[in-house]
Amino acid sequence: MTIGTLAMIFGIGFLAVGFIGFAAGPPLPDAPPLVVNQGHGMMLGLFPVNILHNLVHLLFGMLGLMAAWGVMLTASAYFKFLAVTYGLLTVLGMIPATQTTFGLVPIHGNDIWLHGVIAAAAAVIGFTMPARITSAR
Repeated sequence: MTIGTLAMIFGIGFLAVGFIGFAAGPPLPDAPPLVVNQGHGMMLGLFPVNILHNLVHLLFGMLGLMAAWGVMLTASAYFKFLAVTYGLLTVLGMIPATQTTFGLVPIHGNDIWLHGVIAAAAAVIGFTMPARITSAR
């Protein structure tokens, strides 16, 4: 499987998660307060989301498809960006003062381990897979 195919799979996955997030259930009663409460709830009963969180997932999905198609960035650059960004989100989610990214996006609870898994997978793909596979003629 090529890195471009993986970018397409990640892109479609992020788009799906972004759209599913708009149908989230109610937030947990002890959820940290947010400045942006629109759409605040628990996606699949497991992951805290709000409208901005969903929009971020849609953005990463579009970037994944663009990378798969070679528009504006390479698939390798997409995965490196994803690894660094989701690594940072993992760390921010572990710190109580930043678990809501300053009241904008909830990144606590199950989001922490999920962001860590995404960061690790993206790092392996982005930093170890060849950006381009050339064929011998």
